[in-house]
Amino acid sequence: MIETLLTVGVVLLCCAVGYAALAARVIKQYERGVVFRLGRLQPGVRPPGLTLVVPLVDRLRKVNMQIVTLPVPAQEGITRDNVTVRVDAVVYFKVVAAPEAVVAVEDYRFAVSQMAQTSLRSIIGKSDLDDLLSNREKLNQGLELMIDSPAVGWGVHIDRVEIKDVSLPETMKRSMARQAEADRERRARVINADAELQASKKLAEAAGQMSQQPAALQLRLLQTVVAVAAEKNSTLVLPFPVELLRFLERAQQPAQDTPAADEPEPTGAPRTPTAP
Repeated sequence: MIETLLTVGVVLLCCAVGYAALAARVIKQYERGVVFRLGRLQPGVRPPGLTLVVPLVDRLRKVNMQIVTLPVPAQEGITRDNVTVRVDAVVYFKVVAAPEAVVAVEDYRFAVSQMAQTSLRSIIGKSDLDDLLSNREKLNQGLELMIDSPAVGWGVHIDRVEIKDVSLPETMKRSMARQAEADRERRARVINADAELQASKKLAEAAGQMSQQPAALQLRLLQTVVAVAAEKNSTLVLPFPVELLRFLERAQQPAQDTPAADEPEPTGAPRTPTAP
């Protein structure tokens, strides 16, 4: 009798251990569990940790709740200004409702990928080339809205969409390079013209000041001589200012007009008699 009871106890213990092994499930911290009982979805979501299901009756589906990084293959399209480009992107999304992600769509990853590709081609056709190159933030927001609208019904939230690269044909690259070079040359010429205009205005003001003060012209001449002499030239040719010549002529005229006081009279000249 005791042996029979021990045998039954061992059998029951083995059955309990086997049942626990079949019924026990471990759900990780970043996962949520969805239980189907005989094909019917059970209400509620199993939290992380140890959970039990009915063996051979319940089926547990684990859903990853982490943010998923999904690369979008490069899509080729024609922009609104008739330029053929290839654009690739990356989508960041996460599951916010585990039951919908399991029931509403067969494979939510594949669905998000296909929706991202079609939305990217649509964005290419609606945008200009300049928008694809310089206004990507606006295009990213448009892509996010286009993908997020149907993804809400799948229990998926689109966190962010980023356009990675825009590939252009070689002919377009060369044309853009020539355009950029011409634009830089135009800006350089405009800057040089502005500099010449400002310099001419300053020179005109300086000439006006020097015309009122001739001595300033002489000082400027001396500064030029010093600057040229610093170059250690063997021969130095200096212009002689006309104002200096005129000054020397005016200085010599009084000396030539006034005779000397002690100049002797010429020999043999008749002398005028003096009155007694």
